[in-house]
Amino acid sequence: MTEIVLMSDPRVACVPVHECGERLMDVRRDGSLLVDERKWTDSAGAFAHLREGVLDRLLKAQTALPQGMRLLFVEGYRPPSLQRRYFDEYSAQLCAEHPEWGAEQIRSAASRYVSPPEIAPHSAGAAVDLTLADDGGRELDMGTRMNASPEESAGACYTQADNISDEARLHRDILSTALTAAGLVNYPTEWWHWSYGDRYWALHTAGAVAHYGPKELG
Repeated sequence: MTEIVLMSDPRVACVPVHECGERLMDVRRDGSLLVDERKWTDSAGAFAHLREGVLDRLLKAQTALPQGMRLLFVEGYRPPSLQRRYFDEYSAQLCAEHPEWGAEQIRSAASRYVSPPEIAPHSAGAAVDLTLADDGGRELDMGTRMNASPEESAGACYTQADNISDEARLHRDILSTALTAAGLVNYPTEWWHWSYGDRYWALHTAGAVAHYGPKELG
């Protein structure tokens, strides 16, 4: 099995960031992408933003999908404070469930599902959570719900999990093929999480530096 490098791996944090200054774009600007409504409670609309280079690659990937399929965008940018809250809450849950685990084991296990805040691709506007839908906007079977934890899904949230249906495997392969061809990389513990230009992307592609670092919206 191919080694899974977790976000907590020191090799990720060691990648230098040369911030290119690229702006955050609202993906809802021209209706090119289907945008799911589950995050619209975010009144500032932070969730709907991505770095311009990431958005361009998503639109390219969408053109490579089979007829009748579209990308369904769920979440992009996440403010650093919100990322910290998500990471701390999941870490606390794991700590309560596994009191025998030490701090490093908790951090590593938590990073399967929520990136440590200091290197989080979402907080750089470099990552997107998305799935496939039909032309009517109905989500296709991907094997688990989006954001299913490893515990909840018995590991089926892992991109290459073998405990999913043939149909779900086909859909994951279609999504992966289109996004990989457009230059994005997947976080292997989350089939829905893809990124470009961040530290994880740089490590995965043997890039010398990351283009995007943590950023505040505004």
